[in-house]
Amino acid sequence: MEKIYVDNAGTTPMAPEVIEVMSQTMRDVFGNASATNSFGRKARQVLQASRQVIADSINAAQANEIIFTSGGTESDNTAILMTAKKRKNEGRHLITTKIEHEAVLKPMEYLEKNGYEVTYLDVDQNGLISLDELKQALRPDTILVSIMTGNNEVGSHMPIHEIGEIVAQSNAWFHTDAVQAYGITEIDVKRDQIDLLSTTAHKLNGPKMVGFLYERAGLELEPLILGGDQELKRRAGTENIAGIAGFAKAIELEQNERELLQERYQSFKTHLITRLRQKGVDFEVNGKHGADELPQVISLWFKGCASDALLTNLDLAGIAVAAGSACTAGSLEPSHVLQAMYGADDPRISETLRFSFGRYNTLAEIETVADKLAELCQRLKK
Repeated sequence: MEKIYVDNAGTTPMAPEVIEVMSQTMRDVFGNASATNSFGRKARQVLQASRQVIADSINAAQANEIIFTSGGTESDNTAILMTAKKRKNEGRHLITTKIEHEAVLKPMEYLEKNGYEVTYLDVDQNGLISLDELKQALRPDTILVSIMTGNNEVGSHMPIHEIGEIVAQSNAWFHTDAVQAYGITEIDVKRDQIDLLSTTAHKLNGPKMVGFLYERAGLELEPLILGGDQELKRRAGTENIAGIAGFAKAIELEQNERELLQERYQSFKTHLITRLRQKGVDFEVNGKHGADELPQVISLWFKGCASDALLTNLDLAGIAVAAGSACTAGSLEPSHVLQAMYGADDPRISETLRFSFGRYNTLAEIETVADKLAELCQRLKK
């Protein structure tokens, strides 16, 4: 049975080039980057070269503004919790949105239980905030605004440049969770006046358990992970040199092919929509399908077809999709993103699938997915 994977927003398969770099590094560069011997120096050279590649990828002013972490969750937690700790005497108000990833929402909830106030901005049916509402929410005691670059469930892309301009005129720092957008979209921390940025490697054909936090020079946050003096005393723990080298290779591949991949993913979206309509499937796009959205993610409401039934039957047919975030897919909780966009009682909340494309998908696979969906929707409605 042919297997088709269109759940790349959950994770991606590692690129062969990444595996090759990691294998070579594991074999030849096994030293501890903190050691003063020749093995340590060799590891440190790989670490610093990778740090420079990644710093360049977001136009960071200095390579040392990149702190390697275990992934997006740790990076988000560090940015939010350590900003709250450092700036608690300046204010205890934070701003975020109702459609953030749990890696942002859970730290915010934790802070609320510990004497902080959080404003959760609404989004419209395109999954976007109102810039006017952001301006109104900012206060003299606002210390952090955390707004994701691109949404992992519906693909909406926030107006990051405009948000950065607004926040820069306040006392707050601007953090963005760029996990779903990094690599496939252009990110410029200088242009967009971003103070803190989180991401991970496994969303762009790199390894799991490797990510980074961009921390603008001068913020000087305390480390979340305590121990040794690694990462210039900003994140304890011996660095995963092979994983970091693989991350650098993954972003090089993504940047070299960004425009090609963007065009390919947009064509997949268009083809999926067109073929479903040709097959007479009753569906709607959640949010919108356009050039200003994440190219690799699309969310569709299949009217009258339960998500769990579609997921099960597609999985039996060898097709992997998702109903929402992979981090919450194991629970029975409805999508907080769709609830924020459409309301808690909208039927689409239990009748939606997310399709997310990757570099190894083909147009033939998209046609197969559409045809199988048409067959399932017809059968389920009967």
